[in-house]
Amino acid sequence: MAGDPGPRKAGLGPHARGLGGTAALEQGFDAGSLYALRSAVAAHAAAAGLSPAAVYDVVTAAHELAANAVRHGAGHGRLRLWADGATLTCQVTDDGPAPASAGGEARPLGAAAPWPSRHGHGLWMVGRVAATVTIDHGPTGTTVTVTFPA
Repeated sequence: MAGDPGPRKAGLGPHARGLGGTAALEQGFDAGSLYALRSAVAAHAAAAGLSPAAVYDVVTAAHELAANAVRHGAGHGRLRLWADGATLTCQVTDDGPAPASAGGEARPLGAAAPWPSRHGHGLWMVGRVAATVTIDHGPTGTTVTVTFPA
């Protein structure tokens, strides 16, 4: 995957297919392609009709999740973005090892958590800008799915 950071037109990806959404963007990323990923996410979120402020929130969340996959996961990953009319969904997947404390189940990320006193407040910020956040740690990696009203 690290050698495939470019955009790829996709019909329905395996995750989008199960959720009933049309994949607007499916793109691999690594440390060297985060800028291109942010640009693609911004273009697709704007095309989905989101306000400039909502586009900024989607881009912020997508970047934080992708940067976490690069830093704490396998060093690369895949982002999927799709809309179903009422909701824009962004999903970031990496095949890195799950954290030692991960239980393997999906869980919502609490948006009301206090600002952390140490570095690493990206997930806190994602929880503040997204309508929902679900993190799923499994034996093949981590998938984070966030939604925004469209």
